[in-house]
Order: sequence, then structure tokens, then C-alpha cells
Amino acid sequence: MVVIFGRMLVGTLFILIFLKPLRNLQYRKGDWKYLGFMGLCEPCLYFIFEALALENTSASQAGMITGTLPLIVGVVAWLVLKEKMNLRTISGFVLAIIGIVLLSGGSIVTENAPNPLFGNIMEFLAMVTATGYIITLKKLSDRYSSLFLTTFQAFIGAIFYFPLLFLPTTELTTVVDPFSAFAILYLGVFVTFGAYGSYNYAVSKVPASQAGAFINLIPVFTMIMGWAFLGDQLTTPQYFAVALVFAGIYLSQYKNGIAKSA
Repeated sequence: MVVIFGRMLVGTLFILIFLKPLRNLQYRKGDWKYLGFMGLCEPCLYFIFEALALENTSASQAGMITGTLPLIVGVVAWLVLKEKMNLRTISGFVLAIIGIVLLSGGSIVTENAPNPLFGNIMEFLAMVTATGYIITLKKLSDRYSSLFLTTFQAFIGAIFYFPLLFLPTTELTTVVDPFSAFAILYLGVFVTFGAYGSYNYAVSKVPASQAGAFINLIPVFTMIMGWAFLGDQLTTPQYFAVALVFAGIYLSQYKNGIAKSA
């Protein structure tokens, strides 16, 4: 809670001080519902589910489940935004979900994954809230700048997480550790502003399902870095499940015999 609040506060202050995103803002009546829902989905609920997931499952398994986000976004964009979707994409979605079920079912309790089944479920719920964020973002991006939407997300996140600092389960830091302080600054400036801002801009320019395809890179980097820095290991059945997830993602992006570039 401390870290998330810190990154949202840093991100908000950085954007407001240096970039002035509220210039020429023209609010459209009734958009508070969409803005509020977008902020509630991400960063509010998303990071709660994400935190619970990473407390209970390994970074590698969480990263693989993250790889299903483009598929979920594609389905919802088809239903809500009327973006095109074919049978191959649906088949890929089903295949990836089967892989996730097998991945979770083959989980073993380790130091980095004390309750992998619960953690994987929380990670999937995080992907559901992320989908709500992306679809709503696409709807709002035609009338608000990506900079404003990024600022709004960070601001809502700071307000949402501030009361959670006073929960009995929240341990407030009493000593400022330089590395931890740098991590919060990095998350606030380079992730909350840089990554979210870039992604919000991308969603404003391309279909939501196409922008979602780039999220396929997250499980790749997560597995490599989880292995390199955290010592994460997968069981043999889980490697098969991983292959299914990747096959499902690939199948969903394959069109006319040529895979769409991600």
C-alpha cells in the first residue's frame, strides 16, 4: 500500500508540475461515470489483485496469466466496441485459458509461491479489471488527451490508496531506505507516467485489441527476469501449459497465414 500510494503521488506531482495536462480541457457532461470506472479498474482494483497475486504465486506464473490480457481485451472490444474478431482469435483465447488452468493446476508450493492457485486467480481478476480500464480508455481517448487520462489515473490512485495507509495491516515505514525511495521514484516517473502515458497514447491511435497485442511481451520479460533475479522455476507440466498459452496468444494474432507483428 505504501509503495503504490507513493508511486501514484509521485506520478501525479511529476505530471502536474512539469507538463500541465489540464490546459484546454473540455469536459463532456456525463463522462464522470466512464472516468470513475476507468480509475476504479486501474490503478485501484488492479493493483490490489496484483499485489495479492504476487504475494501468493511466482512472478513467472503471474506473467504467463498476464499474457492472456490481449485475448480478453480482444473479446470485450469485439462485444463492446464492435471491433472485428474472427474464429481463429476466439480459438486462441480458449487455448490460452486451458493453458492457464493447467499452469495453475500444476503449481507447487514454493518460497516464491506459497499459495499459487489463489495467486493465479487473483492475477486473472487483475486482468479482468485491466480489460475494463483499456476498453473504457479507448472510449474516452477520442475526447481527452492521453496526458490528462494518465494524470487522472494517478490522481485517483493516490486518493484511493491514501486511506489504506491507515489500515492495521499496513506497515508504515519508519526509516527511509535510499533504494526503496529510488524504486518509488522510478515507478512514479518511468512507469506511472512513462509506461502508462505511452500506452494510453497508443490506445488512442489504434484499435484496443491491436494495442493489447503488445502486452504479449510482458510474460516473456517476466519469465526471463523471474528466472534471472528471483530464481523462479516451473515444473515439467507447467512448461507444457506455458506452451499452450503462447500457442493461444500466437493463434489469436495470426491472420491470413502471417502472424501480426507484436
